[in-house]
Amino acid sequence: MLPIRDDNPTSRVPVMTMAIIALNLFAFLLWEPTFASGPTAEIRQQTFFYCHAEIAWETIHRTSLADGGEAAQRAIDQGHLGVSGPDLQQYLAQRCPKKSWLLAAFDSMFLHAGWLHIGGNMLFLWVFGNNVEDKLRPLRYLLFYLTAGLVATAVQTILVHSGAGAVIPNLGASGAIAGVLGAYLVMFPRRRVLTIVFFFFITWVYLPAYVLLAAWFALQAFSGVASLSSRVQSGGGVAFWAHIGGFAFGCAMALLFFPKERFRARPPPRRPDQSGRRRRGFGWPARRPPPPPEFPAPYV
Repeated sequence: MLPIRDDNPTSRVPVMTMAIIALNLFAFLLWEPTFASGPTAEIRQQTFFYCHAEIAWETIHRTSLADGGEAAQRAIDQGHLGVSGPDLQQYLAQRCPKKSWLLAAFDSMFLHAGWLHIGGNMLFLWVFGNNVEDKLRPLRYLLFYLTAGLVATAVQTILVHSGAGAVIPNLGASGAIAGVLGAYLVMFPRRRVLTIVFFFFITWVYLPAYVLLAAWFALQAFSGVASLSSRVQSGGGVAFWAHIGGFAFGCAMALLFFPKERFRARPPPRRPDQSGRRRRGFGWPARRPPPPPEFPAPYV
């Protein structure tokens, strides 16, 4: 299911959501080696990720792989990356000798591995982020967004801190965006979202937000549990537990602190014989016109 837009107008321009999208596009198009070509293109991209993205081993040990000594070399060897620990450590020491593990946790929220990765993330952020920002205001929304991204990274880091996944770069805005989705679910559960559904056919349908987002979370939870049992996460791939952690954080914050939308039953439409006007002075209702005469039914 792919959301296109929601039936939920905003009262102000979502400047912070647009700024976050612009930063992600800037990083993807102008900072990352996205347009690198030739036989070294993939090596340049992987080097960039190792130098700027969050890595579980570095976060746990609060140092970089280049400065991690023999412990980092053993972790690299356990990761089966196709290169020995000493060789990769020496290579990273030359390419990024001053990497900050703390700054990498923030940088990774603005990095993406491909066009589909950034396209899907930015679409979800635009559809759901503008309404959350509209209620929280820009600065509080930015603080919530960044905190959700850090929480998502922490959950993913805890679950892959050992084994091969410990030295795999973790990047993408999906953890922070998952926090926005969780907040939207609590704040606007009944808003309709125009969604493209892919299921043996392609169709357009309006779904309540709680149906779409609950289905999305169920898919993440199922895939996350499957990745733990099958060790899929050890070879990279989708950071399902970052999505789960960010979504749960967003739901909790919205339940505890954020304003929720209240739905009230609309009054029934006024009958045609009630004008709704009142007389001046005392507010008396307008006099109803006399009923039409009742003629006897003819013989037929």
